[in-house]
Amino acid sequence: MKAVIYDRFQGNLEVQQVKDPVPQKDGVVIEVKSSGLCLSDWHGWMGHDKDIELPHVPGHELAGVIAEVGSEIKNFKVGDRVTVPFVSGCGKCSECQTGNHQICDNQFQPGFTHWGSFAQFVAINYADINLVKLPEEMEFTTAASLGCRFATSFRGVVDQGQVSNEQWVAVHACGGVGLSAIMIATAYGAKVIAVDINEEALKLAKSMGAVATVNGIDSKSVSEEINDLTDGGVHLSVDALGNPEILLNSMNSLRKRGKHVQIGLMPPEHANSKIPIDRIIARELELIGSHGMQAFRYDEMIQLIKTGKLHPENLIAETISLEDVTKELPSMHQSNSTGIKIITDFG
Repeated sequence: MKAVIYDRFQGNLEVQQVKDPVPQKDGVVIEVKSSGLCLSDWHGWMGHDKDIELPHVPGHELAGVIAEVGSEIKNFKVGDRVTVPFVSGCGKCSECQTGNHQICDNQFQPGFTHWGSFAQFVAINYADINLVKLPEEMEFTTAASLGCRFATSFRGVVDQGQVSNEQWVAVHACGGVGLSAIMIATAYGAKVIAVDINEEALKLAKSMGAVATVNGIDSKSVSEEINDLTDGGVHLSVDALGNPEILLNSMNSLRKRGKHVQIGLMPPEHANSKIPIDRIIARELELIGSHGMQAFRYDEMIQLIKTGKLHPENLIAETISLEDVTKELPSMHQSNSTGIKIITDFG
């Protein structure tokens, strides 16, 4: 099969012919129809993820058709249209037993712990409890956009942030994660303030439902501006990028007993970022991490898509080829483009 591969961190990315994957007993092989290009793939290529072994094929947001099944698979068959969370739980550890597959002790992550979906085929382990069947009417491009950014935002806003009707929500950084969070919070009746340094991204955020925007470059103080707009701060704030300044702006924009949800990944040099602990104590603020979403939680999200309350397809900016990935991925952290890029050409 053809796949994008690299043999050293920050090294050349090439499309090469590699061996077709073979499913484990508890796994399947999926013929990839669509795969999203995500900033997390850039973090992996940079060497920020300790789970990656070289040589490596990235890619973790995927949708496709099952091409082969392992001998122990009971719930799926060849020909099923499926997607999968970027974190797949083993189903046996203590975290999985309590329903927290997204932080499984033995997790399988395509594109990180194993070869991923920037390829014509990808093998997925623990398939019976992690694959998600797709409605026939859902396009593969839409389904691929769910795998990391949209599903992670859904869990961050709905499950971790406990968003509710009429709450104020701030979303910092309007890339794929941020725009997803804006759309989801709006669907649940929240009033969203979008924060970014790119005016085009802020315009797109308003089209996704944001009621107000703050330009981080033009603003004298992002947190003070948010506090003024909301008469005391937001109930929920999301760092959708991963940046120390954004983290502080987010925490400082919360009203009393507000929640900050950290979705964006911090690079290693910022792994121990400062937090305003005095403010956290005095205002009883919450700082919450959010890492992926379990397959069984996709039902609520997909139902909202089917009923027209969520439109993840509106986040797709461009479709690209495997060859395009070799040029696009190394510069993702510098990109000013808005929306999601989806690989649809694997030939």
